[in-house]
Order: sequence, then structure tokens, then C-alpha cells
Amino acid sequence: MKILQVISTLNPAFGGPVEGLKQMVQAIAEEGHEVSVLTLDDPGETWFEGFPASVIAVGPSYFKYGLNFKLISWLKNNAKLFDVVIVNGIWQFHSYAVCRALKGTATPYFVYTHGMLDPWFRLAYPIKHLKKWLYWPWAEYVVLKNARAVLFTSEEERLLARSSFWLYRCNEMVVNFGIKGFVSDSSEHINFFYKSYPHLQDKRVILYLGRLHLKKGCDLLIDAFSKIVLADKNLHLVFIGNDQDGWRSKLESKVEQLGINSYVSWLGMVDEQLKWGALLAADVFILPSHSENFGASVVEALSCSTPVLISNKVNIWREIKNSEAGFVESDDLEGTGRLLNKWLSLKNNEKDEMIKRSKECFTKNFEITLAVKNLINAIAK
Repeated sequence: MKILQVISTLNPAFGGPVEGLKQMVQAIAEEGHEVSVLTLDDPGETWFEGFPASVIAVGPSYFKYGLNFKLISWLKNNAKLFDVVIVNGIWQFHSYAVCRALKGTATPYFVYTHGMLDPWFRLAYPIKHLKKWLYWPWAEYVVLKNARAVLFTSEEERLLARSSFWLYRCNEMVVNFGIKGFVSDSSEHINFFYKSYPHLQDKRVILYLGRLHLKKGCDLLIDAFSKIVLADKNLHLVFIGNDQDGWRSKLESKVEQLGINSYVSWLGMVDEQLKWGALLAADVFILPSHSENFGASVVEALSCSTPVLISNKVNIWREIKNSEAGFVESDDLEGTGRLLNKWLSLKNNEKDEMIKRSKECFTKNFEITLAVKNLINAIAK
């Protein structure tokens, strides 16, 4: 099968969807299918280097929307070369372009919304939501309605998507999403992490890994951590991730006001080896997000046998709870506090059992080979 994946950008700073696509593309190819990736990026961007698929970049594109009519003409001329087109994400020009270009052709397209229909955005950004309503009826609504299927990565995402806009109609399909996970030598990565950050050597690291964004609940995490840190001076909160919206300075001010500077570290963006080292060295991973479609970093932690503390707004919370691979609570200060206190109250044998179940949860629910087989079966119907 020849598959064309379409995405607005392959910039790794955009986090989960880009990294997820990178891993899925490689796994699909290993199953014997031919995959190409079409993007609105400029052809000269450096982040294409080492990408495990042929990349067609039709940029430059314009404005945040990624306006680029060359994309439509390219698709009209080349869509017949592919058996199927998969759109990654909505609300930018690439999804509308696919819908328009493939109308009336024999090439079907599928759409991953990647959580972009979560009603949290309507509540958190009501003005932006009103603007989207002006766009929705003639663009994204049509994109989803005309797709062969809209692919959701969990049952939770599918149900939430129905409540964002009352004008909603599409063929819904839930498919697994997954990652390769950690498969290397753990001791090498852990040693490299401690060599890079020796002040964390003997600490019980509570790890946050992800973009520093309002929806992620980083402020709740800092407040909740400040209430428990004095109970164990070995506790240390570590933030790893891109400060995409300039929020880090406000978070750092909060840490300073609470007087917990010496218990919090900001590592910024790190390379792959340091990322895996952090996940392996962490006592526990935490994500008290207000809205999270899949949570790639959550799954990465599980693959490292690291238990996870998440809010019930992370759409894979049911799998975590059913597997007893961590704890799930509400996305508020009280819930975040309960997550930390539940973890700290575990006895050593209980913690060891949860560590074991974490890897089992990954293997059963999120290993990439299973995800790819489900996707191929879905689009081949």
C-alpha cells in the first residue's frame, strides 16, 4: 500500500504529533508499506534530516494558517500515485487542501484530529472558539464529513469531539496509537543523565516532560509540589520541555514566591539520550493536564517502567487506571495534590508492583506494532 501522510509541519518543537508521526511512518514502512510525507514547511528546513520517509515540502506557506495553494495543485497532480491519504491535524490549510483536492477522485482520505476537537479549548479560549465557528461550517466540518473516516486514538477522544460543535457529522473510527518506546541500555542513559545533571543524582525525581503550556497544568503542579516537598527533602521537581508560549518566566516566579527554588530544576529542551535518561531515572512521571489527546510522554514513561500520575483529562486515563500503572485524579489543585500524596504513601513493595505494571500497560495498549496493524486494517476496509 502506498500511503501519503499530510501534516502542517515537521518541526519537532510542536511535540507529540510530530514525534508520533515520525515513529508511525517508520513502523508502517517496516510492515512493508510505502510512506511519503507532505508538509507545508519550506524545502530547506533542517528538521527533515534523518526523517524515516520521503518528505515533500511545498513551502513557503503564509500566516499561522499555513496558506499555500501549491499544496492543492500538488495533490491534484499526484494523489493518484497513492492508495490513501492520511491528514494529521485540523484547523490549518493542509486539511482543507486535501478535502478540496481529492473531491471527486478515487483516492480516499482519513483524518487524525489529534485532540483538536477537545471541548476544553472552547471553554479556555471562548473568543478563539467563536472565530472557529466562522470557519467551521464551510471548512473543517466539510473536511471531516467528506473523509472516509475520522480516526480517534481513544474512545475518550471520540466522545469529547462530539461536544465541541453542534454541527458535527463524520464517520468515526477508534484506532490505537502507539510509540516504539524505550528499547536501549537503561544504565547507559541513566548514567549520562546524572553526569549531565549531577545535582539530581540522589534525588527522588518527579518528572514533567512536555510543552510549558497553560493547558498542561504546570502551575497546579508547582502549587501542589510546594505543599509536600518539605515532607521529604530528597524530592525534586524537574521540568523538561519547550517554552513555546513564554510561560516559563511566570512559572519560575511562582517557584520563587513559594520559596522552593532549590527543589525545582528547568532543563528546557533536551536530546533523545537525556530524555530517556530522565524518564528512566525518575521516581515517577506526572502530567496534570487540562486537555491531552494521547500523551506521548506518558506512554514513553510507561515504556521505561516508570509509573505515571495523570489527570482524568488525559484521554488514555482509562487504560492507565485499568492497568493500575499509576494514579488518576481531577485536573485541579486538589486532584494534583492527591496524585502526589498517593504516590508518596505507597510502600516499597506496592511501588515495585506498580513499576512492573507500567511496562505491562505499555506493551498491552501502546506498543507501536499493534497500533500500526490496527491503522492498516482500518484504512484497508
